[in-house]
Amino acid sequence: MRIVIAEDDALLREGLALLLRAEGLDVVATAGNPGDFLTEVDAHKPDVAIVDVRMPPTHTDEGIVAAVEARRRQPGLSVLVLSAYVEQAFATDLFAIGAAGLGYMLKERVGRVEEFLAALHRVADGGTAIDPEVIGQLLARSRPDSGLGEMSPREMEVLALMAEGLGNTAIAERLFVTDGAVHKHIRSIFAKMRLSPDEQVDRRVVAVLRYLEKR
Repeated sequence: MRIVIAEDDALLREGLALLLRAEGLDVVATAGNPGDFLTEVDAHKPDVAIVDVRMPPTHTDEGIVAAVEARRRQPGLSVLVLSAYVEQAFATDLFAIGAAGLGYMLKERVGRVEEFLAALHRVADGGTAIDPEVIGQLLARSRPDSGLGEMSPREMEVLALMAEGLGNTAIAERLFVTDGAVHKHIRSIFAKMRLSPDEQVDRRVVAVLRYLEKR
């Protein structure tokens, strides 16, 4: 597993690198700002990027923006985002591009080495790793009823593929149905989950989070 780390805190950055190398993982580069991070991604073509949410120069959303750009430049790149605390808008922005090979963890989990490494490997394998605290706070902003018990088998198939990060066209191709049929299934999923268009967070993201929470 080839890894690039983007973290502006030098102590945490080097500590992560030492931890991962001690586990036999290949940390090919580290970076302290988004520009250097993207340069290292282009140069090394890593399997996984570990990215801090808040980075220079403004320490707001540079890490999320860089993570999205890295995935655009290198489709299939797995990304594990680290944050000091739950940032709901940033988590929603990240998972709106697809959940496959993505993780969002609180930095405090790094100290729980086995838990952190398990999340890293899950993301590297194309899965999803979402901090329980992130799930709790995101779902708290929507109605608590998951609606999963009302789903038809086909709707559950569609929801599972959404959780893999597939868009409507890719889901249609996987299930050998039309785009229109997938759209109807997703509309039904939103209805059964009581997710209205005026929800404060992206309905697709909330639907996927509810599905992952119940697995």
